[in-house]
Amino acid sequence: MENTDINEAVQELETILDVVRWSVSRFNQAGLYFGHGTDNAWDEVISMVLQVLHLPQQIDLQLYQSRLTTSEKRQVLELIQRRIDERVPAAYLTNQAWFCGLPFYVDERVLVPRSPIAELIQNRFAGFLTEEPGYILDLCTGSACIAIACAYEFPEAQVDAADISYDALDVASINIEEHQLQDRVFPLHSDVYSGLAGQKYDLIVTNPPYVDAEDIADMPEEFHVEPVIGLAAGEDGLDIVHTILRDAPDHLNDGGWLIVEVGNSLVHMNEQYADLPLTWITFEHGGDGVFAVQKEALAEYFAGNE
Repeated sequence: MENTDINEAVQELETILDVVRWSVSRFNQAGLYFGHGTDNAWDEVISMVLQVLHLPQQIDLQLYQSRLTTSEKRQVLELIQRRIDERVPAAYLTNQAWFCGLPFYVDERVLVPRSPIAELIQNRFAGFLTEEPGYILDLCTGSACIAIACAYEFPEAQVDAADISYDALDVASINIEEHQLQDRVFPLHSDVYSGLAGQKYDLIVTNPPYVDAEDIADMPEEFHVEPVIGLAAGEDGLDIVHTILRDAPDHLNDGGWLIVEVGNSLVHMNEQYADLPLTWITFEHGGDGVFAVQKEALAEYFAGNE
């Protein structure tokens, strides 16, 4: 998109709706990929425009007829141009993503939050937890969005947010402080469970790296901006999941649950763990590849497969 196009748009467009319509047309023309919090050009443009204008993500429809100043139009349209030219997920351009209805700071050190586990959290893990968890672990925490959302949903729980990446933990700490949860959510450096010796939890939730080698090679350009350490997990996508499953019983209290997202690698899970009683979760709002398994089932399975 040429600067002349932006100059023309700044001169001709007037309202928020004008800018949104024009930007959606440019996104569709450019053939962008949407998969980092939105799945279409319209929703992504609206989110970006409202963030630049420092407006809530939900506004009255009448406000879309509000006229913008020249400087506001130029600021919005230059960001739109960056999204097209750089093929960077919108959340990295605005440094904000939403998860469980909560805002999170993000940059290229962490994945953009988008897990269907959000629905599980908002439903308070119905069907699995029979009482309030006292101790929760968010393993491979990244931005700490799962940890923080769990802390909001279970206000009496202590939540550990563990990750192997110090860069990710820096981002997690930013979010923990912004949500003022330093007294209940704790960022911890750990290679899977290596930094959690002696720690036990009522619930372990993890969205680990699970993308297999074939999918890594085929991913749209936007995904390659994200840290590969948060995505790639070997030929079958299960390099880290094997360790998570095997050692989980040592870190779960009796009756505790492990919730794991494996995405498209669910095919490999079913092949390699056919005898492990996994509960695959159906989501009302879309998404798949997430399973739940209880401590006792894991312990029995690995005792019989040593």
